[in-house]
Amino acid sequence: MSPRSGTSPRSDIAFPFRADRRGRTAHARHGEHVHDLIEQLLFTSPGERVMRPDFGCGLLDLVFAQNSPEILSTLELSVHAALQRWLGDLIEVDDLDITGEDTVVRVRLSYVVRADGVRREDVFEGRAAA
Repeated sequence: MSPRSGTSPRSDIAFPFRADRRGRTAHARHGEHVHDLIEQLLFTSPGERVMRPDFGCGLLDLVFAQNSPEILSTLELSVHAALQRWLGDLIEVDDLDITGEDTVVRVRLSYVVRADGVRREDVFEGRAAA
């Protein structure tokens, strides 16, 4: 919709939080914002957030674990459950694949943004802190 009709397009705060070129809070389109929310959830460890100690999914713990099919399968279930719990009103997960190599965890996620029905396929990468 146009601003003339009384409503403006949806705009959400960008992640990571930053100022735009005008010195104001940077914003992101809804699809980008949903991507940012997924990234926050994936790379936040449970217990890391003060007011939400159960937020997150422990994905980066995979970097320090033995790489086995059982661990990857368990982690995929845990990540899928976290996505459904925290972002289930925003996305519908179609496919999830997690791989771990040396100090990198890679998540391939296929999902539908519920607000507009757009199907997205994204790859998220997390690295262990040195």
